[in-house]
Amino acid sequence: MNPQLIASSALASVLALGLLDVAAAADPAGKEKCFGVAKAGQNDCANLSGTHSCAGQSKADGVVDDWKYVAKGTCQKLGGKSEDQAKAAIKK
Repeated sequence: MNPQLIASSALASVLALGLLDVAAAADPAGKEKCFGVAKAGQNDCANLSGTHSCAGQSKADGVVDDWKYVAKGTCQKLGGKSEDQAKAAIKK
């Protein structure tokens, strides 16, 4: 096989993986992360403290470092916190 073709394919793969990470990191349109409002087993992803790393693994309702996507502008109305507020609450 052509060494230049192999190198080009490898570079394209690395660049494609990098683009996937950026796309996955963006919040869905019209949504924001709201901490402290997820019900047990209904969180959307990993928590801030690192005790679990996946959706649906929260053990209790309203844990401050578990989050759920909500419509933008509704988090405080639901009694939730922003990521910065949740981090500050965890440090206390």
